Amino acid sequence: MSRRLPVILLLLALALWLAASYGVRFGLMEDSRWVGICADEATRWECGVRAQLGWAIHFGVFGKLASGLALLAFFVPRRAGWWLAVLAMLVTLPALVLYNAGLAVFAVVLAGLRLVRATS
Repeated sequence: MSRRLPVILLLLALALWLAASYGVRFGLMEDSRWVGICADEATRWECGVRAQLGWAIHFGVFGKLASGLALLAFFVPRRAGWWLAVLAMLVTLPALVLYNAGLAVFAVVLAGLRLVRATS
């Protein structure tokens, strides 16, 4: 097995996760159909998810979580730190897409630096 295969798989997974995040943004949060549906039938589970996601975006939960995980990953040694950086990157991508870009930019730089650092 090549040494590059895990990196290629990670990049592929992150690209798919980014596409899914954009799907949530444009399919659920910004689609005008959901405004009308949730105004008429607020008890639907989709409307509940949309409302909770809206609150999480408003309070910057994704950006703060991404920054915290990336900062923690930067100081945790060896493989545990690398996996924390992967987790931080998985939280960072939705934060960038879902309007929490201020803290998420800081987190993506920290997580990216931790991912390329040697794990010895």
